[in-house]
Parts: sequence; structure tokens; C-alpha cells
Amino acid sequence: MLHLRLITPADKTDAAVRLIEKTVGTTHLAVLPGAARNPVGDLILCDVAREAGDELLYGLQELGIEEHGSIAVENIDLSLSKRADKAEAEAPGEGADAVLWEHLTDATHEESTLSITYLAFITLATMIAACGVVLDNAILIVGAMAVGPEFGPLAGFSTAVVQRHPRLALRSLIALIVGFAVAMAVTVGFSLFMDAIDLFHESDLAGERPNTAFVYAPDAFSFVVAVLAGIAGTLSLTSSKSGALVGVAISVTTVPAAANAAVALSYGDTSQTIGSTNQLLLNLLGIVLAGTLTLLAQKWLWSTQRERPAKTGSV
Repeated sequence: MLHLRLITPADKTDAAVRLIEKTVGTTHLAVLPGAARNPVGDLILCDVAREAGDELLYGLQELGIEEHGSIAVENIDLSLSKRADKAEAEAPGEGADAVLWEHLTDATHEESTLSITYLAFITLATMIAACGVVLDNAILIVGAMAVGPEFGPLAGFSTAVVQRHPRLALRSLIALIVGFAVAMAVTVGFSLFMDAIDLFHESDLAGERPNTAFVYAPDAFSFVVAVLAGIAGTLSLTSSKSGALVGVAISVTTVPAAANAAVALSYGDTSQTIGSTNQLLLNLLGIVLAGTLTLLAQKWLWSTQRERPAKTGSV
């Protein structure tokens, strides 16, 4: 269940209440006339089944509630109510399959913003991965993959394509390009410094690396894994399964590939630089393609579920 808290101008309260009352899957409606002070208006509280939430939010936005008031949405972790059980049973579709598009857009907007924190994480992840490829240490590679924040802009780009938000798409693309460019540039300097103090050696990069050679040798499996990870990552965002997102982060070699390209570039190894760059681009393409198709499939699936009759059940 979701909990909605609305501040509505007095002239829109009746319309908002009627919309809530006719939306299947809503309950616990409360109206407090004149309770809001900033902005001035009425306070409306209600609960709605997750599977009915997107439709209700869309209707409230059409009324212009967010322009002159506010719409706040919270997840309800526990609701002990027969009415809530009945609302969930009546709402069409399944809550686990529902996509709250406004929530997804807002979440990916935050994650795909080019910020100092984003640049710090992606740079640190790339430098950790640089140590991993030189030492041929798989543990460091996995750690760097978990630290990297690049899935946020990738998901943001896919969401923007599906929702047709060109500004979000551009913001996500800038975050990806600038983020990796800065991270790789800093890692080149980091590699030169580590070489100068005799901690990195060109022979380590050029020698046999059975644990990390895959980061500069893209193949068909690289794309397959990227596609699968893109699907899993997108589903984890739309279903709020953050644990799954961590697994996605450590399944694709975006950051390690960028790190290997940077280290190889510092030593003038053109072959590994090109191979790692191809690995990076292949993974990014696979994730974006899979994420976009997954969101399109979810959008189509949910539209068909909405057209079905409401579920019946007794409590």
C-alpha cells in the first residue's frame, strides 16, 4: 500500500476527493479542510494499493494539484486493516508488477545528476579497479564494480527514452560521458604516479592475467551479460529491490574496463586501450538497450492489466 498526503487549494478539493473515491484500490480517505498553511489549502490523506497508485497520481496531476499544492507519496511497510486488504484485492493487477512512473523518473533524475559525489564515486571505483587489473586481483575488481554509480545514469537514460523526457536523457548522457571521462583521466594520472613510486609496473599489465584479462577482451558473452544485467537492474528499480541492484553492479565490467583502458593508455598500450574501450561501450549499450526494452514491456504489460476487470475477493 501507498500513503498519499495532498495539499489542495480549496477549489480543487472536491474534484480530488471524487477522483480518489472513484479510483479502485483506495481507502482510509480523510479530509481536513483548511488544515494547510503553506501553501494555504485543505489536507487530504488516503491510502492506495500500489497497483492503482500510478493511475491515481496521473489523475491528480491532471487536476493541477502539484502546481498549486503538493502530492507526497510514502510506502506503507505495515498496514493492519481489513479495508486495506479489500482495497488491494479489488485493485487490478499485482502490486509487485506495478510501476510508479513518477517515482521512477524522480529516482533516476537524482541518480543521473552530475554531482561532485557522483564524480567522486566513479573516480574512486575506477582507481580501485586500476589496482585490481595491475595486481590481477578479482576481489578488487568486484569491489570497484560495487562502488561504481554508473547504473543510475544508464537507468535514467532508459527511463527518459520510454517517457520521452529529452532533458533527462541529455542529463543522463552527460553524467555518463563526463563521469567516465573524468574518472579515466584521473586514473591515468594515478597510474603514472603509482608507476613513478614503483608500485605499478608495465610488465604486470602486459603479462598473463587469468583473473582480469576479460576486461579488455569483449566477446558475445559480454553483451549477453550486459543485457541480462540491464533487465535485472531495471526490474530492481521498478520493484524497489535494492539488493538485486547490488548484484547487477558487480555483474558487468563497465568500471573495470574503463580502469584497464586508463592504465593501458598511461603505458601507451594501444591494443588493451582499444579492447577495454570496446568492452566498456558494449556493456553500456547492452544495459541501455535492455533497460529500455524492459520498461517498454512493463508499460505495455501494465496497460493490458489495467484493462482487465477489477479483482474480486472477500475479507
